Amino acid sequence: MTRNRTIPHLSQHEKDYVRDLLVHEDEAILAFNKPSGLPSQVRGNRARNLDHLLWTFAKSNGKRPRLVHRLDVGTSGIILAGRTHPDAASLSKSLEHRKARKVYWAIIAGHLPNRRSGAFNDPIARIDEAGRSRIVAGRPDGKRALTRWTIPSRLGDVALIELRPETGRMHQLRVHLAHHGCPILGDTLYNGAPASRLCLHAASIELTHPRHDAQITLRAPLPKVFCDIAGHHGLDCSVFEPPGSG
Repeated sequence: MTRNRTIPHLSQHEKDYVRDLLVHEDEAILAFNKPSGLPSQVRGNRARNLDHLLWTFAKSNGKRPRLVHRLDVGTSGIILAGRTHPDAASLSKSLEHRKARKVYWAIIAGHLPNRRSGAFNDPIARIDEAGRSRIVAGRPDGKRALTRWTIPSRLGDVALIELRPETGRMHQLRVHLAHHGCPILGDTLYNGAPASRLCLHAASIELTHPRHDAQITLRAPLPKVFCDIAGHHGLDCSVFEPPGSG
């Protein structure tokens, strides 16, 4: 982080908006519940994005928190920033070396797995066809990808699913589910059934705190619209909440 950087102007509305997204704040970490539709970052800051809004928390010398990972624009949920460069580096290292445990929740539809739990281990590759790049699963030349899953609730061909990725390939969860015939609702890129948003939510991250070397779990509550979509299909989002979590 560069010293004495000029702090861009943010309106009071923008500052209040990003502060309302905070779900955890301490001496090293800022954790946000990113809404669906808000980009994590945008090149050149040509549109509102979470990274630019972090200037709200900048110090007078221009040092500011730093995002340590991203979520797809349609995905909601937990996203972290480190307050200082060492904090961000420590958090990034945990994520890059797969020492952090992530949990996602989604609504899927289609040919559901017969079992209640299992794992997808189809390799994932990026391929170019007719000048366009796309991501696919199941190719032998792809990179290793592992997603563990549990289905706590289903009704007909629609279900709530908990996803625990053990690798970090681009669009891994979305591609794995689409490959197995049950894409996420609202996923227009991977042929998901229509919905008002991508029904994928980053529910929690467990990792080592960069300052005091203890495990910490950071959670993001489900948005109301996600639960409304689930309810429309006869599913109850409370199955995702363990007893006593409220």
